[in-house]
Amino acid sequence: MRLDSHQHFWSYDAQQYPWIPKGSALQRDWLPNDLAPLLAKAGLDGCVAVQARQTVEESRWLLTLADHAPIVKGVVGWVDLRSDKVEEQLAELSKHPKFVGVRHVVQDEPDQLFMVRPEFQRGIGKLKPFKLTYDILIYPKQLPAAIELVKRFPEQPFVLDHIAKPFIKDGIVSPWRELIRELARSPHVFCKVSGMITEAGHANWKPSDFKPFLDVVFEAFSEERLMFGSDWPVCLLAGSYERLFALVDDYTCQLTREARAKFFGSNAARFYGVSKERPGVSG
Repeated sequence: MRLDSHQHFWSYDAQQYPWIPKGSALQRDWLPNDLAPLLAKAGLDGCVAVQARQTVEESRWLLTLADHAPIVKGVVGWVDLRSDKVEEQLAELSKHPKFVGVRHVVQDEPDQLFMVRPEFQRGIGKLKPFKLTYDILIYPKQLPAAIELVKRFPEQPFVLDHIAKPFIKDGIVSPWRELIRELARSPHVFCKVSGMITEAGHANWKPSDFKPFLDVVFEAFSEERLMFGSDWPVCLLAGSYERLFALVDDYTCQLTREARAKFFGSNAARFYGVSKERPGVSG
């Protein structure tokens, strides 16, 4: 199965999505029918929808979308990992076969040690019994905390979103490179090659801008733990789905056919535990 491991849907509301830039192409509804032809053109079978709002209600809404959209193979939602009711929330959402993981927008937390605070770690410790993954969304400055987090939970599957958003526009590779290598030493951590073009110069990026960063993650995580993600429709701030896909497709031409198959789907399917014919909720 060929998968886009990272994209978003929303029914646009300025109050609910304050992070969406005013006057941008993102200020409208983006739904499965908008994505389906893009996936088909790229030869992809489906996607994993990831939360864009930190509410349990949005998690439920994404699962409802997934019930009616066969392209949505899995949903990474949000729960309040610091809440005393986190187990109740996980138990409810996990009843849905397409609920595969959880994410928190840690990049916006002012506390760089947010991920190693006791309340957050207590919540992370509740995921494994429900067979749920965790998506790590951070900036480079938060990589040390991520390294500590994954060491404390060696049996919890983690995936790093957007290669930790390095300073691609400025071409600054270090110390991000060294921290990525350290994070990748933990074998239960995967990495999404996603969200890169929005970290580059939106109007004038070129494929060569990304090579130093792609070289690092492909060497650090190897072919077994990397997955393609578009970050659509957020990627539209800096380029079309087609242009983004061509960027990574061209870079991975150097890989074997088997390695490309892993990158463009089977690694994500294995990580999230999804299948081509994964069902929704009956009734």
